[in-house]
Amino acid sequence: MSDVHEAADAAWRPRANPWLISVVVTLAAFMEILDTTIVNVSLPYIAGSLSSSYDQATWTLTSYLVANGIVLPISAWIGRVIGRKRYFLICIVMFTVCSFLCGSAVSLGELVVFRLMQGFFGGGLQPNQQAIVLDVMPPALRGRAFGVVAIAVVFAPIIGPTLGGWITDSYSWRWVFFINVPVGIVTFILVNRLVEDPPWVLRARTRDRRVDLPGLLLIALAIGAMQVMLDRGEDADWFSSPEIRLLAFGAAIGWVGAIFWLTEAKRPIVNLHVFNDRNFSVGCLMVVALFGTLYSSGVLIPQLAQVHLGYTALLAGLVLSPGALVVLALIPIVTRVLMPRVQTRLIIAVGFVVLGFGLLYASTLAPNLDFRTLVLMRMAQSAGLGFLFVPISTSAYVTLPRSLNADASALYVLVRNVAGSAAISLSTAAVVSRTQVNMAYLAASGHLSPASPVYRDTLAQVSGALAALGRAPAEIGAEAMGWLYQTLNTQAAFLAYSNVFIACAVIAFGVVPFTFLLSGKRAGPGGGGH
Repeated sequence: MSDVHEAADAAWRPRANPWLISVVVTLAAFMEILDTTIVNVSLPYIAGSLSSSYDQATWTLTSYLVANGIVLPISAWIGRVIGRKRYFLICIVMFTVCSFLCGSAVSLGELVVFRLMQGFFGGGLQPNQQAIVLDVMPPALRGRAFGVVAIAVVFAPIIGPTLGGWITDSYSWRWVFFINVPVGIVTFILVNRLVEDPPWVLRARTRDRRVDLPGLLLIALAIGAMQVMLDRGEDADWFSSPEIRLLAFGAAIGWVGAIFWLTEAKRPIVNLHVFNDRNFSVGCLMVVALFGTLYSSGVLIPQLAQVHLGYTALLAGLVLSPGALVVLALIPIVTRVLMPRVQTRLIIAVGFVVLGFGLLYASTLAPNLDFRTLVLMRMAQSAGLGFLFVPISTSAYVTLPRSLNADASALYVLVRNVAGSAAISLSTAAVVSRTQVNMAYLAASGHLSPASPVYRDTLAQVSGALAALGRAPAEIGAEAMGWLYQTLNTQAAFLAYSNVFIACAVIAFGVVPFTFLLSGKRAGPGGGGH
């Protein structure tokens, strides 16, 4: 019987064009990924409109991430229970409905509940999209297909803040959610007409209907506690807060318990044995480093532009947009020209080297930074991504059997998203702590000491300028000191951003040796492994 199944699996081809299927399912993932970043710049407007504080409004992000993270690892099991296509369609419909409800919310409580629901159904879109692309595309074409996937995974989070700022400024924060409705309707119609479950997915649906309740509860504890801890850690001063310590303990118990249970259970809710495949495990390590460094730099550059350079939300978002265009320009070159001719692991190694140098370039920032230089810094980092996303994704799945595609996709997306969330929280916390350290160092090294000739000359110049502006003599001394303190604080902050970029560069360079643990094969003619 297994020989018959293998023959049927090998002979199966989707009725619709696989490229059209890949584009359609990627549209659904694009809509969901866009929603993780498009709301960020709208939080002050949401808080004001719904009579809440900014801190309370951030729960609209936290609730989404928690629900999304919990569903990701169990999405493969849900697809096996009710059918992958049916589950994908349900997720599209409910994500669209919840988007409309979010835009219609009249209180923060309603918005948080609707965002929780939106994250729950949105969590099934990315892994199912990736599994569908893997199934409909033969291995020789997966590289190019992942180029299509990259549009959602790479372009959506970059363009999200820019688009969200423009929509909020031009219309209302509610349209950040309403924009999903027409996209969701079109996507549902196209997916319903084009997508079908392959035979190995249909066979999996006839069994494995029992609920792995311990596995589900442990995953929910691990993901939920960790996401809330990461999202709230900076505001609560991390481990000085009993709340954060409790969340960290819960996350540790959940992760250890989940790993133990899922590796020993007869019918686990997600199959961790996919990590026995070396290529997949190393690919997950690569994607952690990639999205960790890029998400941290992606949030730090606009933060720097808004807080210290006075940019608007829209202008800060525009700093990132040219980088997305660099990625989109490089992906066809990598998939069509390089991957068929060069070992994939060599391309990945070069990509991390390019990313590392791009991060080192970003570490040269200074208070007199202009818009053009900021854009070039982001473009240099994004160039590394153009060499990395498709080769890493292709290598991760190249030796996995098709029957594990669903579980592998769910875990791969989970690892990618957790790396991004953790990097954002840790990098912003690192900027705060390093600013304090740098400030103390600069003050101790004599920059604010009356014994320093530079300090005395600068203070005299500032005092003279204030006197020329007509300031009262009694106010000049305090105002000049305030200006010097603020200038020193700005310098300390720029040094802190530089420190974080250097740390990210070290991580990028440090991953390069691990790339040679991947298979040394070149990609096939279409850009996939074989």
